[in-house]
Amino acid sequence: MKRKTSPKRVAAFLVLLAGACTMVLPFLWMLSTSLKQANLVYTIPPQWIPNPFDWANYKEVWHAANLLTGIKNSTVITLLVVVLSTLTSSMSAFAFAKLHFPAKNAIFLMLLSTMMVPGVVLLVPDFIIYTRLKWIDTLLPMIVPASLCNISNIFFMRQYMVGLPSAYLDAAKIDGCGYFKAYWRIFLPLCKPAVVTNAIMLFMGTWNDYMTPLLFTHSEARQTVQVAIAMLNSHYEQQTDIPLVMAASLIAVLPVLILFITCQKYFTDSLVMTGLKG
Repeated sequence: MKRKTSPKRVAAFLVLLAGACTMVLPFLWMLSTSLKQANLVYTIPPQWIPNPFDWANYKEVWHAANLLTGIKNSTVITLLVVVLSTLTSSMSAFAFAKLHFPAKNAIFLMLLSTMMVPGVVLLVPDFIIYTRLKWIDTLLPMIVPASLCNISNIFFMRQYMVGLPSAYLDAAKIDGCGYFKAYWRIFLPLCKPAVVTNAIMLFMGTWNDYMTPLLFTHSEARQTVQVAIAMLNSHYEQQTDIPLVMAASLIAVLPVLILFITCQKYFTDSLVMTGLKG
């Protein structure tokens, strides 16, 4: 028998479809604008399909902006942060989820309370510290703090590890495994969905970061891709070349888009497991 579609399911589908359109349309408009000539951007009514298609923006953007250097710096920063932060956060999450030590819950609550501190409050102290460490105009302010234990990632991965049976740790002890060996060989592989989800969120947050490199770097050799795109505005005295900016933005967003599409399954599985077994 064919299952009848209820009006509620149709209404829910239409609402979700409308929400999806609100997310996709800006991306399509960015793609359309990047293929237009500058004088056709503000035509009324809006022209969704460029006529003619102008691919010159994708060639010119590499010369008009410091895009290649920005992509290289962003890649180095992002890869280091994703690897190191995933390692430190997962180790901390394992300790809070499966180990027993004095004041564990109190320490965890203290760490969670730091999430309520706005990041802008720390900008001046951070700048003073980085100045004394001679980190200004280097990539270290973007790498070192973000690579240490990230409380958001610790909380997320702890929630996932809490749902894993503690019997695995007991069995590992019987087989002669220490805590680190149990973490590395048993719990970390079992947390693959959570690890991939954290990697996606770290990648997106680090790759799209604009404020930190803007404040702590000032030379073109240290620019990230987001700063390089923003600097496109300074190349034009009267009016920004919108198609050129859209072409650069599309190039910058492609790595995040590809990563999310390829790892979407792990992302969904991790959110489901974390919500059900917290």
